[in-house]
Amino acid sequence: MGKFWAVFFTLTSVIIFIVSWMSPAMQWWFPGDHKAYSTLGGKIDDLFYLILVIVSVTFVGTSAALGYALWKGAAIRPDEKVWFSHGSHSLEVIWTIVPSAILLFIALYQLDVWAEYRMKAVAKEMSSASRPMIAVAEVTARQFEWRIRYPANGKTLKPTPQPDDVYTVNELHVPTGALVSITLRTDDVQHAFFVPELRVKQDAVPGKMIPVWFDATAPRSYELLCAELCGWGHYKMKAVLVAQSEDDFDAWKEEASARQFDDGYRQPAE
Repeated sequence: MGKFWAVFFTLTSVIIFIVSWMSPAMQWWFPGDHKAYSTLGGKIDDLFYLILVIVSVTFVGTSAALGYALWKGAAIRPDEKVWFSHGSHSLEVIWTIVPSAILLFIALYQLDVWAEYRMKAVAKEMSSASRPMIAVAEVTARQFEWRIRYPANGKTLKPTPQPDDVYTVNELHVPTGALVSITLRTDDVQHAFFVPELRVKQDAVPGKMIPVWFDATAPRSYELLCAELCGWGHYKMKAVLVAQSEDDFDAWKEEASARQFDDGYRQPAE
């Protein structure tokens, strides 16, 4: 057993190095076809890979150093005097400063992405006359479904329900390519609005109305999930986000409104 752990940790570092090296090319980390279907999603993926590199180098280096130390320890003869060190101030300073510097670098490097993701002032700068931000709907999470309220065509979303609002359950429609915002809230416990392929995730916190903005770059359907364990029926909070052209979005909303307010009365045939 003397050198077993040395070999174990050395092999572990080699395997982790190979897996980390292959993973970006193999695209093991992201759902669907591994592409980010939002403008900000690509930047979030870049941050993910940056952190993957830093963590992999640290883990592989630590495992290799551990394997080396174990190998050297196992190779010492019984009658050989071992070297003993009771701490090193220089080493302690180094492994305090280096991780701190790495964490500070990550914190500063991701500021722009975080600002685009969560800061209202930056979101206003991102919107423009040619690409204004559209408040598309209010999304309310509850055990165990998503309720969505849209303003009628030609109207803006109000904080309180209006008589001509359009409602859907577990189906969020947005126009493709536009910078859209939703107002996220919850009726009961904490939930989390999560669209993996858009790299959008935001907790819905009781008592809070939280704005979330994003764009969908391709007209298609995306999986919408709750990423917070919210109760026994958590698994049922599976919905769909439908991105469609602006004309199709308006036509869908018109049709949904007509269906919603249809009282079933038809003129009798003469």
